Amino acid sequence: MIARDRPFNGRDSFEDEAFAGLDLVSTDLSNSEFLRCTFTSVQLQDADLRGARLDDCLFCGCDLSRVRAANVAARGVAFLRCRVLGVDLTELRPTPSLFFEDCNLQYATFGAANLTGTSFRRCKLVEVNFFETRLVEADFTDCDLSGARFERCDVRGANFVTARGFYIDPARNSVMGARVDITTAVAIATALGLKVEG
Repeated sequence: MIARDRPFNGRDSFEDEAFAGLDLVSTDLSNSEFLRCTFTSVQLQDADLRGARLDDCLFCGCDLSRVRAANVAARGVAFLRCRVLGVDLTELRPTPSLFFEDCNLQYATFGAANLTGTSFRRCKLVEVNFFETRLVEADFTDCDLSGARFERCDVRGANFVTARGFYIDPARNSVMGARVDITTAVAIATALGLKVEG
């Protein structure tokens, strides 16, 4: 049984290691470093990742719901088929590099992070909060954005064409060049008081 206070026999630095099927619920991983590590079907709900460093890591089929992620450095980190419910990513270290595919990020919060070019593919982003988030050229292909809030965000050039439930207020966000489908364009125009005809 892995100790919850400091797992892995007190180690806090890992390189080129694979972790599979572990129960790390509520485990203290704060200030740990993971370089080119893979996590497969690992239970990390409510784990403490504050101050951790993740470089070129892969999370596949993991549950990271409600992890504490303040001051996490994340570069080249991919999440595939993961649950990331209710996670507050407001205080990530500068310029994170993240990739999400087939993930459930419902109720997550992204703060003033630079997520330029981040891919959210086929993700559930229901009621997610984006506050002052830089999402230039981000990709939201086939995402469900129902109830998601965008406040003072930069989504210039982002791809929302196949996103569902997407709405953004152009008066409160930078939207130049963002791509949307015709239904979304009409909804935004109507909300701004325009009458769309034809």
